[in-house]
Amino acid sequence: MKKKLIIAGTAVVAVTLLTGFGFGGRGGHHGSPDPERIKQMVTWKLDDKLDDLDATEAQRSSIHAVKDRLLAEGQQLMEGQQAVRTEALAQLESPTPDAAKLHALVDTRIDAFRAFAHKATDAVLEMHRTLTPAQRQELASEYRERTGQK
Repeated sequence: MKKKLIIAGTAVVAVTLLTGFGFGGRGGHHGSPDPERIKQMVTWKLDDKLDDLDATEAQRSSIHAVKDRLLAEGQQLMEGQQAVRTEALAQLESPTPDAAKLHALVDTRIDAFRAFAHKATDAVLEMHRTLTPAQRQELASEYRERTGQK
């Protein structure tokens, strides 16, 4: 049952996590992803999957609320990443970089990403409770087929 729980939300959360981790990834260069565009793409993929599952309006509303919350938190996480990059660069441009400060930056970011991953896991659980057993089974079957798991 626990495995099915994880599988049920993996498709939606994976897209959210991957796109959420991409916010600001190029530091403002021409090809930087636009958070609004990412939200549109995630929403499109999510709606497509919810259509496949014949989700009710109540399910859609609940799951979209989870998606919106995760995307907002992912964007905040990535906005903090730019400040860390700036500080790391300042340290590395220094003739005597502060190793302790650089390690602290790494530790802080790891903690922030870990906290986000736990929130994403909670979101999977929330979506799991929203879907019917048949919908969860359909997602699990698709996941198994796509990944070659028996």
